[in-house]
Amino acid sequence: MKKGLIRRMTKEDIDMVHEIEVLSFSIPWSRESFEYEVQNESAIYFVYEEDGRVWGFAGMHHIVDEGHITNIAVHPQKRGQGIGKLLLSALISYAKENGLVGLTLEVRSKNYVAISLYKSFGFVQEGIRKNYYSDPPDDAIIMWLWL
Repeated sequence: MKKGLIRRMTKEDIDMVHEIEVLSFSIPWSRESFEYEVQNESAIYFVYEEDGRVWGFAGMHHIVDEGHITNIAVHPQKRGQGIGKLLLSALISYAKENGLVGLTLEVRSKNYVAISLYKSFGFVQEGIRKNYYSDPPDDAIIMWLWL
C-alpha cells in the first residue's frame, strides 16, 4: 500500500500538477487552465502527495448528476505503482457520495494502459470520436461508468 495521501488539489499544487501534465501529454493544459480549475466550483481535482510532493492528479467536472473526467496523470517516476488507481477511486467515491449517476471520459484509442485501468473499475465503451486527438492523430474512445 502506498504511504502517500489523496487530497483535494489547492492552488499551491499547481506548479507540480502542471509539471506532471507536461510530462504526460503531447498537448498539455496550460498552467492557467489549472489555476482556473482550482477556482471552478464544478471542477473536482484530487492529488496524490507523498513526502511533501505531488506525484499524480485526477480531475473531473461535476455537471448536474454526471461527472466528466478531464484528466488523470502520474509522474513518470511513479507510474505502475497504483497511484492512478487511487486517484480514480477518489473520483468514483466523490461521485457516489454526491449522487452522480455516472462518470464519463474520453481516452486515446491507443492508450492501452489507461483503457485497462478504466475497464478494471467497470467503465465500458459507449462510442468513438473519430480523429478526436492530434499530435499524434488518434480516435477517442468514449467510456462510461454507471453508478
